Amino acid sequence: MLSEPYATGESLTNALLLVLAAYVAGATPSAFWIGRAFHGKDLRKLGSRNLGATNALRVLGWRAALPVVVLDVFKGFAPAWWFPGMDGRTAAWWPVAYGAAAIVGHVFSFWVRFRGGKGVATGAGVLAGVAPVAGLAGLAVWVVALSAWRTVSVASIAAALAVGCAGLFLPGVGAPERIFMGFVAVFVVWAHRSNIRRLLAGEEPRIGGSRDGDGE
Repeated sequence: MLSEPYATGESLTNALLLVLAAYVAGATPSAFWIGRAFHGKDLRKLGSRNLGATNALRVLGWRAALPVVVLDVFKGFAPAWWFPGMDGRTAAWWPVAYGAAAIVGHVFSFWVRFRGGKGVATGAGVLAGVAPVAGLAGLAVWVVALSAWRTVSVASIAAALAVGCAGLFLPGVGAPERIFMGFVAVFVVWAHRSNIRRLLAGEEPRIGGSRDGDGE
């Protein structure tokens, strides 16, 4: 017999509310708030005009970029890791749903007129919660690609594709996680479509370069 929460639909309501909470958590515009509060600058109007760690690094320096990275990773990790213990559901795809909602919130934040970053750090946080081995593989590829090409967009795209491939071949990974890893690969490539155009034109800035591009 179904328990009372399942019989009444209470657990489903809780889970849907947590999806909304995950979106709100992901929508927290850490780069915007840190830039405004501690540096008096609006990153929506400077550099690449994206609210991500790369633009914070280019415009404000590493002291601003570091907390942005930490917060962006955490707001993806927390819903994917903690919310499943609060929802009363057992289906494996709910953690993935919470993580996806956090990524969407980061990219389309209601706090700043549905603008945001490109979801790489937040996606890494989600992977740490739902598929840590794939997340570590993506991080390793990101570090190697950044060291080789000194271009954040190349590193991010390479890491996302590595995560997508890991979803196909890693043993012990469930279908929801595999689908999510494929989503990460497609979404990150889509989010970097303007970067890809500049890469093909030889105009994408590198770390340490003087030009500002459409970074994270």
